[in-house]
Amino acid sequence: MIVYNTTFHIDKDILDDALPYLAKIYIPKAMAGGFLRQPYLRRILQTNEDAGESYAVQFHVKNIDTLNYWLEKEGNVIHQALTGQFGDKVVGFTTLLEEID
Repeated sequence: MIVYNTTFHIDKDILDDALPYLAKIYIPKAMAGGFLRQPYLRRILQTNEDAGESYAVQFHVKNIDTLNYWLEKEGNVIHQALTGQFGDKVVGFTTLLEEID
């Protein structure tokens, strides 16, 4: 099982709009195709929040091939919509994790 983690840094001035967008639009759209499961939205604890806050969005996915298919068919469109909505006030980077039994 693969955990697809994207860490987003959100500027303070759009936090009230961007956080609900992640929870109510981004995550449901990401799950709509059935390739991603078990969504989590978590705030990253940090000491310096002057410029904004960081959040991790995580999904479980069966394997890397499934993830690559999702990225090609659905994921890139969802990410572009996020960028179109908030520009560079929301930036993210992705990490793939392997779940250990």
